[in-house]
Amino acid sequence: MPGRLSVEELLARGPMDESPELRLLFHRLNNQLGTILAHAELLEAKAPDDIQRARAAQVVASALEAMGTAKEIRRQSAGPTPEPQ
Repeated sequence: MPGRLSVEELLARGPMDESPELRLLFHRLNNQLGTILAHAELLEAKAPDDIQRARAAQVVASALEAMGTAKEIRRQSAGPTPEPQ
């Protein structure tokens, strides 16, 4: 298909500048993950037994990991940070 770039070509271009649309998507994703995290923490706190608490704790850990992954993707998509003068 003409006009399509390969993965290698995209990577060679380097990090992309973050568009307003991309910022909005990251914001929405972070809000959604924050909601999941809050519900998982509530489930963990109110769990009736150790098995349920452990399951909720796993969801908490996964939500935190997903938030970290989204932050890292955003950092890498924003391009290199300018060096202090």
